[in-house]
Amino acid sequence: MNSSPDPVAIGLVASIARPGGNVTGFWWGDAALNGKRLELLKQAVPGIARIGLIFNPGDPTDSDAARAVAEASKALGLTSRILEVRAATQLAEAFAAAKRENLQGLIIASGPLFVSSRTDLATLALGARLPAIGGFRDFAIAGTLASYGASLSDLYRRKADFIDKVFKGANPADLPIERPIKFEFVINLKTAKALGLTIGPTLIAQADEVIEY
Repeated sequence: MNSSPDPVAIGLVASIARPGGNVTGFWWGDAALNGKRLELLKQAVPGIARIGLIFNPGDPTDSDAARAVAEASKALGLTSRILEVRAATQLAEAFAAAKRENLQGLIIASGPLFVSSRTDLATLALGARLPAIGGFRDFAIAGTLASYGASLSDLYRRKADFIDKVFKGANPADLPIERPIKFEFVINLKTAKALGLTIGPTLIAQADEVIEY
């Protein structure tokens, strides 16, 4: 597997260390990273106080995101609002709600719906003049202000090791599920300029990649 909701909680494996069946691979466990995304968004947008989470309540991949964002927002002194989106056709409605509620920035959950809609999300965010941060580099490439999360290219390379082991006779039941070890922070300065934001040198220095075109 490339990722899933908590594989133990949903009964897919017996444990992370010893899956015990015919499934192994990677579990991103992405929800906790939302706290870091909020920290980065707060650094990028001076005075930000009200943020929203674009979230699909029907997707177990995003199941812990709402709780994680609520907890992280409270710790950072921010007010959070959940914007539920169950289909791509509801994205424009979510951004209209964000504007009505005077939100000042957005976290985008990492489920498949939002990954596949990343270009639309970036366009809507820019149109609404809302700084947004997603979970993977592809979001910033598409035009969100930033992204922070696991390096998918690194995970795909590591996945080849699993495949090689299985082809050579290893039993998936005995291959521990692995977690991401490489994370990347990407800033899109073109989007920042369009939003009227000046990204300070301290934040730029933290970035693994800066998009300027």
